[in-house]
Amino acid sequence: MSWLPRNLAFLATLSLFAGALAEPATAQADVDLEVIQRIKAEGLERSQVLDFYTHLTDAIGPRLAGTPAYKATADWAVERLKGFGLEDVYLEDWEFGRGWTLEGLTLEMTKPRYFPLTGYPDAWTPSTGGSVVSRPVYVGEKSMAELEGMRGAIDGSVVLTTPPQYEFITEDRLQPALSTESVPIGAPRSARSRSAVSSRELTPFLKEAGAGITFRPNIGQHGTIFVLGNRHTPDDAVPSVVLASEHYNMLVRMVEAGLDVEVRASVTSRYHESDTNGYNVLATIPGTDPEVANEIVLIGGHLDTWHSSPGGSDNSDGVASTLEAMRILKTLGVQPRRTIMMALWGAEEEGLLGSREWVRRHLEGEENAQAREDFYVYFNNDPGYGKILGWYMEENSAMKPVFDAWLEPLVDLGAIKNVMDRIGSTDHVPFIRAGVPAFNAIQDYRDYDVRTHHTNMDFFERVTEEDLRQAAIVLATFAYQAAMREGDIPPNPTRER
Repeated sequence: MSWLPRNLAFLATLSLFAGALAEPATAQADVDLEVIQRIKAEGLERSQVLDFYTHLTDAIGPRLAGTPAYKATADWAVERLKGFGLEDVYLEDWEFGRGWTLEGLTLEMTKPRYFPLTGYPDAWTPSTGGSVVSRPVYVGEKSMAELEGMRGAIDGSVVLTTPPQYEFITEDRLQPALSTESVPIGAPRSARSRSAVSSRELTPFLKEAGAGITFRPNIGQHGTIFVLGNRHTPDDAVPSVVLASEHYNMLVRMVEAGLDVEVRASVTSRYHESDTNGYNVLATIPGTDPEVANEIVLIGGHLDTWHSSPGGSDNSDGVASTLEAMRILKTLGVQPRRTIMMALWGAEEEGLLGSREWVRRHLEGEENAQAREDFYVYFNNDPGYGKILGWYMEENSAMKPVFDAWLEPLVDLGAIKNVMDRIGSTDHVPFIRAGVPAFNAIQDYRDYDVRTHHTNMDFFERVTEEDLRQAAIVLATFAYQAAMREGDIPPNPTRER
């Protein structure tokens, strides 16, 4: 789904912001309009970004960290980058742990009528070892004392672990680029259905009682399923599945009404332990100015996804646009003063692991003091989707006029404004904690939190070619402008996030 104005009022608002941006920006920083026009022409007229995006979403699909699919994607990215003629293209590995792939799934109600159920196992859930066929056992409102008396019914059965989910996520986070005031940053929260007994007690009890498989609902509606996983799940854990909440709720109501219900479920999964590495993809356009060529301008996003979709908006669009930005710069033969690097991070979804490991190795500690001094800036492209509307300035007021000047020539492509706000939980955060400047793009959030982010709905259709082209042009422009700029970029203010 693309970022598109829906009415004339929206267009008027956009025009207002564009005008506000243009007024002070022109005198704030040197802007190479000639190179920006060349970047635009290459990115609009000869773009390859849709090919990259299509390959990620359709040819490869989900790319859970630690899996052969992830490694194949990293290898594919290396080949593309080498094909552009970039230098120092390589994979940097670190210890991640075993991967996990879903190889088979059956979820169906067989009594009192046949009905296929919609759901996905949690990542790293073990196989069921065959089909589990039973009347579902509902334990969502039971105390520990009551559960003790249900051991016989639980043994080998499908267990419904929580009360029905009737409160759903219905609002996306606010869009800071379309507000005249600071807005709360981050996804809205919605109450998840909880068992009467805490999961710390219920999980080991169900394992000891011999449950065959567990079902639970989620905060999505209309068939949207929010499903993640834990890479530290034990091999002998009870297999767990997240159902479409409407289907889960139906099963609970039917069981509670005393209907003759039967469910058949099976999970076939595989752990991958021959290669337990995580991988970051790195590539370089060397700097040409002897005085600052050792300084690094970095752009990037994360390469991994969860397992129920190919991550159209999280983060196939960011990966495709980052690759295209590097292709544009290399094709144009720019001669940046500073070195421009690109990184595609692994295992972001498991806790920013790839970016954290790169920062630990290359920027943290006394031994990396000079590297921190030489690190100029990082531009991250992740949360949201579609056009880059501007940048979260991370409260770095000194750079706001400069970023405004760099953004101004891109207003005609849909850029709006930079905001002073901070955003957390993505790959620029480890850089800020290490004391170097880092910023994250502002993108659209319409239907992102309620429909696509970490769900089974995050497919190719979420992003348009126009949006991908624009985002690549913005990334290439900011990378080039930073690489050519006179003077330093002060670190962002640091706070716990």
